[in-house]
Amino acid sequence: MNALTWIWQDGRRAERVAYAVGAALFLSGAGHAIVLIATGGSWLGPLSMRKAVTFGLSFGLTLASVAWATSFLTLRLRWRTVLLGAFTAASVVEVVLVSMQAWRGVPSHFNFETAFDNVVSMTLAAGGGVIILTVVGFTAAALVEPGPDAPSLRLAVRAGLVVLLIALATGAVMIGRGVVAARGGDPQLAYTTAGALKPLHAVAMHAILVLPALAWVLRLTRWPEAHRTLVVKIAVAADAVLTAVIGIESFTDVSPFAAPAPVLAVSALAAAVLAGTGLYAVSGIEPAIRFVRIPSGKARGR
Repeated sequence: MNALTWIWQDGRRAERVAYAVGAALFLSGAGHAIVLIATGGSWLGPLSMRKAVTFGLSFGLTLASVAWATSFLTLRLRWRTVLLGAFTAASVVEVVLVSMQAWRGVPSHFNFETAFDNVVSMTLAAGGGVIILTVVGFTAAALVEPGPDAPSLRLAVRAGLVVLLIALATGAVMIGRGVVAARGGDPQLAYTTAGALKPLHAVAMHAILVLPALAWVLRLTRWPEAHRTLVVKIAVAADAVLTAVIGIESFTDVSPFAAPAPVLAVSALAAAVLAGTGLYAVSGIEPAIRFVRIPSGKARGR
């Protein structure tokens, strides 16, 4: 708990804002989930309150994850503030507009019925573009700059950002497909074609939390850095396999739950290995480990 407190206290201003906004977005999603359950609304379809739930939870978690993971990068303060500020603002716009349309009872995406709905759809697409550009900036910095001192954490942050880019690129393809279908006069086809890529988008979205979190937990163990790096490499490989399999299924219109048995076995094994690395890391935490503040503001085991 002290480590989490210090992450907040030692965070830069832009990071604190991102953490606070991420928490608010997450709570928004949780609140909409309560409303959806209490009203007995449908969890399916473009008019469902589910979109407000998933966007709030996902963007809240992703924003906080990006703010934390990129805090380890050796970026100039001005660039860090610009990139993270843009990511934060775009995340708020996405969640607010999707939630607003859910309460209005109209689709948030691929909706060009009125001038207002057209503006909303285009703004959502533009917000997605801003998010992609900011993550490209962070990823470039992660790959070019020295980054964290620990090779295990450096690898985790880099891999997490690359996989996040895959998720965002998938989202862009979803929007592109949907817009073409909707403009062609078939809104239902827009939701169907875009929806087919949701599994890949969802699986790849949160590697930016899972992989750096694994590396961070490994820092709480007594294991040498070479061993920590090996564990992270295994996790990165498992996540890559899982993402690749789900990606192939998504682009070939095969449901992850209806895939052939051998394919299901591969994805299940990859997921099990990824989860196993997390459990293994937790098992190695030193009970008596202490946390100290360091100049960069991060909590490090000693």
